[in-house]
Amino acid sequence: MRWCVDCREAEAEARVSSGAMAAGGLSRSERKAAERVRRLREEQQRERLRQVSRILRKAATERSAEEGRLLAESEDLVTELQGRSRRREGLKRRQEEVCDDPEELQRKVRELASAVRNAKYLVVYTGAGISTAASIPDYRGPNGVWTLLQKGRSVSAADLSEAEPTLTHMSIARLHEQKLVQHVVSQNCDGLHLRSGLPRSAMSELHGNMYIEVCTACTPNREYVRVFDVTERTALHRHQTGRTCHKCGGQLRDTIVHFGERGTLGQPLNWEAATQAASKADTILCLGSSLKVLKKYPHLWCMTKPPSRRPKLYIVNLQWTPKDDWAALKLHGKCDDVMQLLMDELGLEIPRYSRWQDPIFSLATPLRAGEEGSHSRKSLCRSREEPGPGDRGAPLSSAPILGGWFGRGCTKRTKRKKVT
Repeated sequence: MRWCVDCREAEAEARVSSGAMAAGGLSRSERKAAERVRRLREEQQRERLRQVSRILRKAATERSAEEGRLLAESEDLVTELQGRSRRREGLKRRQEEVCDDPEELQRKVRELASAVRNAKYLVVYTGAGISTAASIPDYRGPNGVWTLLQKGRSVSAADLSEAEPTLTHMSIARLHEQKLVQHVVSQNCDGLHLRSGLPRSAMSELHGNMYIEVCTACTPNREYVRVFDVTERTALHRHQTGRTCHKCGGQLRDTIVHFGERGTLGQPLNWEAATQAASKADTILCLGSSLKVLKKYPHLWCMTKPPSRRPKLYIVNLQWTPKDDWAALKLHGKCDDVMQLLMDELGLEIPRYSRWQDPIFSLATPLRAGEEGSHSRKSLCRSREEPGPGDRGAPLSSAPILGGWFGRGCTKRTKRKKVT
């Protein structure tokens, strides 16, 4: 075969080069010859890898005698390719969404309800999966942000001002009101926990809140809650919103922690309360989170404690998570479905969300005169028919969101075509 001839030629050149090296330093022509040998060997290795890969895709009965000999001579490559195949299949299985059948899910919910009733200190960890019912895509689901970007596809979203707290958000707020949940640690930036009526002291928004901008020049930091998405002009490592502090005149910045950044703000991240809650917890309920980011925060899992003293872990997710093996119970179901069953089991009514009672309107700081044109995002309003402040009667738009926490901040993960 041709690759054998090339290999012998390469070995001959290599012997010449190694002899020259032993005699002293290499000349320029000898260095070039050595580089050619190295590149030739790499190309031969790649070609052989392709040949072995093509053969392995065939059924054993369809392989020729020559192909069988090549596989026998390439045992290491066969082992490597089979290992790659197993890893690909494993990753594919982990991305699949699995649903428990109704009877099995009901049985698991009864077990979860018992854990909620008996918990002395229950902390809830939430991820993007609890907001998909509000038409906000998750990150690692089949149509998630990261999934689409890794496939080289564009990401767009509906107007987030139309999103409202889901059944899961409202259930968590009621559980906290009933003192069954002590603290909520969220990875979400959508502000829906705040809008559900959950007290700010009872939550840690680890990755920020799209409705909050702060002045870091003031001590303590001065917060401005808005009724519109403040991240229109912000992105990864670029956080200034273009507005200024009413007190000191300093530049305001958003509170978003993008992938690859480290959150340093006190609020709304509230890391201190999150770690304190985790240290007190005897039960943790994870809702709609892949846990691929949260697993990197050891303080949230009490890893300094012996395993027998760590909190019991309950996970609600359709996909695999890296904490599944640690869980006392894994429920494969949609968050809203599980929470509806759980609240029924606990005998608690789920409050309906009302824009008229949305706390964001009482918390919000209005824009000053001259700031109305500082953003083009649609503002929240108490009634869907009522034009939001600063909207000037602009029609609703379904244009994709291009900036801030849901746009430019994640374009670093997109695949770019090579320019030839």
